[in-house]
Amino acid sequence: MTVLGLKGVGPLMTHAPADDTPDLSAIRPDVDALLIAFLERKAQIAPGPEMAPLFTALCRLLDNGKRLRPQLCVAGWHAGGGRGNSSAVLCVAAALELFQAFALIHDDVMDASDLRRGRPTAHRALAAAYIDGGGRSSRAEARGLSAAILLGDLALVWSDDLLHSAGLDARALTRILPLVDIMRSELAYGQYLDLLSTDHLSDDVEAALKVVRYKTAKYTVEWPLRIGAVLAGATPDVLDACSAFALPLGEAFQLRDDLLGVFGDPAETGKPVGDDIREGKATALMAVALQSASAAEKQLLRTLVGRPGLMDDDILRVRSILEGTHARQHIEKMINDRCDAALAVLDEVPFPASATRTLREIARTATVRQA
Repeated sequence: MTVLGLKGVGPLMTHAPADDTPDLSAIRPDVDALLIAFLERKAQIAPGPEMAPLFTALCRLLDNGKRLRPQLCVAGWHAGGGRGNSSAVLCVAAALELFQAFALIHDDVMDASDLRRGRPTAHRALAAAYIDGGGRSSRAEARGLSAAILLGDLALVWSDDLLHSAGLDARALTRILPLVDIMRSELAYGQYLDLLSTDHLSDDVEAALKVVRYKTAKYTVEWPLRIGAVLAGATPDVLDACSAFALPLGEAFQLRDDLLGVFGDPAETGKPVGDDIREGKATALMAVALQSASAAEKQLLRTLVGRPGLMDDDILRVRSILEGTHARQHIEKMINDRCDAALAVLDEVPFPASATRTLREIARTATVRQA
């Protein structure tokens, strides 16, 4: 069985650049090469060709990711003083990308999403594969959902497998495994908070931000950065600085996602515009709008937001309220303020200058983006 789908992979680099400056452009091909080699090994010991749709769906999902978490993990390693051979931290970074795949697959199942990164979500792709294999179309949706749950479980197990095969000694594993456990738990807490708040629109911005912190900020930015720093043997003040930088940046990252989910270009985001509105997501964007909306506008939002079959004209009506209440502009300011706060931390932190430059670059790309 051959693993297909990941492209643009260059030769695996197993050492840091000569000046120990993190090279963001090299992290993706290095991580991709590790993922391909790992999945090829798993494919070779799979029970048979029946497993091919699972590997295809996973590879297609992995093919077009931002690799933000691996970048932050490697940057954290440099920030913590890591030097020389970076093969182990790259394996840990690749394990984080498999964990991200698990999270996305299950998130798409929970949200009943059709597209991810411009392609059918795993459960949609696996439903199509079921039909192609001779299955009944009437059962395809249920089979696709079941297969996607199993694929997400596999990605989680394989993430742990890759982490334990990264070549870390017992002391290094003892240092990072508690962080990995906290990261996984907090993501589950965040997902549950998201489920609880969906279809319950509120003007409580802080409640919306609590979901952001647990579902995205800590799992996307803080823990990958801290895990990399801990691998390098970082001191407590460095780890504190990692969190001080990461949390506002992680919030800004998700707030940008919230805006793109409503105002983004589907050709860029890879997802239909308005899905958050149809799903009834209780985002900070909606909370800010409810704070400033008129009684009639509030009633309209509560009537339209959360209706799965909402037509494009109704999406435009919701967007008009978000614009008219200046909620969109308010969220832009929140993003800028949090990005500025993260960057201000870098002016004071005890990181090597090269790591500081890298984190500034990550902060810019994470908050000023179209996808």
